[in-house]
Amino acid sequence: MNKTPLTVRGAELLKAELQRLKSEDRPQVIAAIAEARAHGDLKENAEYHAAREQQGFIEGRIKELEAKLSNAQIIDVTSLNAGGKVVFGATVELMDLDSDTEVTYQIVGDDEADIKQGLISVNSPIARALIGKHEGDDIHFSAPGGEKHFEILAVHYR
Repeated sequence: MNKTPLTVRGAELLKAELQRLKSEDRPQVIAAIAEARAHGDLKENAEYHAAREQQGFIEGRIKELEAKLSNAQIIDVTSLNAGGKVVFGATVELMDLDSDTEVTYQIVGDDEADIKQGLISVNSPIARALIGKHEGDDIHFSAPGGEKHFEILAVHYR
């Protein structure tokens, strides 16, 4: 099975969510089930069924997070020294040649991606076009919104 790349920050966020689910959410839903069970007839007890459904979601998410973390290849971006080359974890300053605007993105794993925070998935069209390029290079790629053109202004490893 292939390892999934993940930044240190992304791994910490997943671990924190896993810890919260195990130490806070799981005990709360167990208590809610016990309380609903105390009300008697379970067949017509909506609170009981809602709590059991919530428990299923929590247990599913715990298993999903544990699988992701066990299959993760955690990459420390700060230890990279790729000499201006765009690699996983790099923060890239770009000039959009179509609109003359500057944008900054960090290339992260699929589970960390959040375009509003400037975090793009390593599997996105723009990241695939950026990987392996250097400062000063122009990139062209097809995005869902059409053909895009960027110039790489700077590459940082932070």
